[in-house]
Formats: sequence, C-alpha cells, structure tokens
Amino acid sequence: MNITRRDLLKGAIAALPLARSNFSVASLAGSNFGGVQIGIIISPYNYAEIPVRADETLKTLVQLGISAFEMQDVRAEVYAGAPSQPREGYSGSAHGPQGTSPSPQERQEARRKAAEELRAWRLAAPLDKYEALRKLYSDAGVNIYAFRLANLATAASDEEFSYYFRAAQALGANQITVELPNDASLSQRLGEFGAKYKIRIGYHNHTQVDEHSWDGALSQSSYNGINLDVGHYAAATNQSPIPFIKEHRDRITSLHLKDRKFRTNGGRNTPWGEGDTPLKEILQLVKAQRYPFPAAIELEYRIPADSSATAEIAKCLQFCRDALA
Repeated sequence: MNITRRDLLKGAIAALPLARSNFSVASLAGSNFGGVQIGIIISPYNYAEIPVRADETLKTLVQLGISAFEMQDVRAEVYAGAPSQPREGYSGSAHGPQGTSPSPQERQEARRKAAEELRAWRLAAPLDKYEALRKLYSDAGVNIYAFRLANLATAASDEEFSYYFRAAQALGANQITVELPNDASLSQRLGEFGAKYKIRIGYHNHTQVDEHSWDGALSQSSYNGINLDVGHYAAATNQSPIPFIKEHRDRITSLHLKDRKFRTNGGRNTPWGEGDTPLKEILQLVKAQRYPFPAAIELEYRIPADSSATAEIAKCLQFCRDALA
C-alpha cells in the first residue's frame, strides 16, 4: 500500500491530544503562496480562543492552513513544564488572576519572584521536550522558523543565553526574534552568541524607529538582522517600508504584517487594506524578487463584535493569498 504525505498528516493530527473534530485536512496545503512563505505570530494572551500551550496552539494553525510559525518562548516553555503565569513583555500580561489589577508593589514583587522561578527552570530545562514539539509541528506540516523572546535582560547570564540558542536549535528555528534594544552591549552579545550557534537574530521594531535604527546592531555582527514590522514602520516614519526592504533585503530575517495608518493620519491599526501600509505591494515585491524571508501575520486591529480572532486571521491569510495569486 502506498502511503502519501496526506495520510501521514492525518495520522499526525489524530495523535494530537486535542479536539480533533475541528481539523480540516483540506487546509494542509500550507501557506506558501507564489514562493512567499506566509507564517504567523499570535499574541499569547489577547485571544482566549487560542490556547497558550504550543501543542494546543497547533490546532489553530492546522485549522487555518498556516504552515509556518514564530514560536514565542512562553508557548514552548509552558508546554515544556515552565511556570505558567503570564510573562511580562506580552500583551495582556499585566493583569493578575481573573483580570484584577495588583498594586505597583505587588506587581514588582510578583515580577521578581516569577523571574527567579523562570530563570531557575530554564537553567535546568530538558531540551527533549522542545525536540518533541518540533516533531509534533513538523508531522502536522508546520515549520517553526523563529523563536521569539519577549523580555530579554541585558544582565542575563551566559548560561541563560546558551539556553535560548539551544532551545531555538531544538525547535528547528533558524532565527531568534527580540525587541530592538537601546543597549548596544545587548545586541553585541546576541550577535556573538548568534555566530557561535549559527542562528540569526531579528530585531523587531515598534514605532520608535527610523531607517537608521538598526545600523548599530547590523554593524556589530553578520548574525544581527531585522525582524521588520511593516505596519509599525509605516506609522513611525509616515512612509512606505518598501525602499527600506529593498535596501536591507539581505539583512531581513522575517517580516511582521499588519496594516496601520501613518502617524500623521492617526497611526491606528486597521483591518488589512484600510490603512496606509502597502501590504499588497510588499508581498508582491517579496514574490517578484524571490526574497527568502517569511512574512508573519500579526493580528492587532480591533476584532469586530460579530467576529473572532481565528476568523480575522483567516481574512488576513486570504488577503495574502489574493495578493500573491
């Protein structure tokens, strides 16, 4: 009997400890359109319908037909047995249990305690759980291409830095994404670890940037790169990111896709196609020039009352499919 890849994927899905009835094998064609790999990064705490644990998140990706994922540390670490409280640095993580708002003193003490617990766990973390997670995703047709670190501290030890890079390797990621730091010593150190482990670092932007904001990090190491959020860049600079993409194509590790108005037009996030960010033209540029970096959907606009996060992600995915047809 001939066993096809489709049969293997059916078997992988059936093995997942999830509610299987919602899976659609028809969605497993993947999200590479015209040679452009469309991936996704999903806020761990903003969308209650999408579980935080990485093995459970996979259900949503397969349902949507998304075949590439930027994996946040909290998703992988909770799956691997780390302390499960929300992490500072992620949207929605500032609240206490049941949405309560702790005092500043309580919040500071909780952060300190959580950081100590998490650091101790990381230094003893078994990487076989990450290897198992990589296989789980791979068997379901999803590539973990990036490992996202939410709140990287300059004062972290060499052992902690080694953990981050070894975890990325175990997950199969070819890049680590972090916020673009103000501290040049942090990007220098990351570049050195990147060279050691042969993993690139993509520095992510919000609206604090201009076209020269990455110059320092890029000069420090060939492993330092750009995780360009095109919507934030458009809002920050009041201009199209396309010239920046063309100039820095060799140093871009991945894109984040969202639509925002220019700052001069209010700067707000919008449903795709309603803002000032030329998303369609960006995707078509990546296709035409055969740029190798993936582009990740990042849902940040307000979800309509009659919709859901997964429904809006599906709309964003269809936007990409149409733009790249």
